[in-house]
Amino acid sequence: MSADFDLDAYLGHIGYTGVREPTLDVLKAVHYAQALKVPFENLTVLAKSPPTLDIASLQTKIVDEGRGGYCFEVNALLASALDALGFDVTRLMGRVRWKTPNDVATGRTHMLLHIALPEGPYLADAGFGGITMTGPIPFKTDVELETPHEPRRLLSVEGAVDTYELQVMLGDQWAPVYQFSLEAQSAADYELSNWYTATHPQSIFVQFLIAARPEADRRITLFNTDLTIRGRDGVAEVTKLHTVDEIAMALADHFDLHLSADERKTILAPHLDGWRSLSAN
Repeated sequence: MSADFDLDAYLGHIGYTGVREPTLDVLKAVHYAQALKVPFENLTVLAKSPPTLDIASLQTKIVDEGRGGYCFEVNALLASALDALGFDVTRLMGRVRWKTPNDVATGRTHMLLHIALPEGPYLADAGFGGITMTGPIPFKTDVELETPHEPRRLLSVEGAVDTYELQVMLGDQWAPVYQFSLEAQSAADYELSNWYTATHPQSIFVQFLIAARPEADRRITLFNTDLTIRGRDGVAEVTKLHTVDEIAMALADHFDLHLSADERKTILAPHLDGWRSLSAN
């Protein structure tokens, strides 16, 4: 546990007021509270400022300043909170398979967490964009696993030792999310992947605006100029945004992300024409 981590401030920020014990019920409650409070977003990357992953910086950004982040940030924050609560946490890394053809190889660019509990091992992950898990799942393969939102399942990856694929059910179909092993990762591993994700010109986080946050009865996502609100029934309402001010208003209203006039000019405006062009195609 980091001496820099302020558990009281973190729990106050996510609105958790329950007991502070390393139990399954507490894990579920904290995971759910963070997932609904802390948005997934890449504004720091679009500002050409690679995120800093030390816990003091993350607590300042997310807890004190009310911002969000992507997986390396929000899951590192969750891991530190679980450490402080006395959980046995192992930090892992995955290869994203979401919306990726089977023949396209991907690097390890996603952070997730393994939690050892008396009930058995669980996986926690509060940082995967528009399909972020809202609760931990037991580490059990080949069975449907319930979360507060969509069901998940874990499959062993054929031909790979101790490697697993997380899938999500959308409608009546299973879709791959990422593959991972149980090899513990170090801070250096995350620094390398974070640098690539935040600076490589082909990284989606460098090219596109992404924000996402679940609510109890829906998921809200912003991808470039498309604001999507999808209910639990799968029905989606998509609103096309046309101006910097409309995007900034959507970020404020739906994700509690408030940009200054200067941030609108430096983060959003340079990309707007490209994002509108992509949305139109």
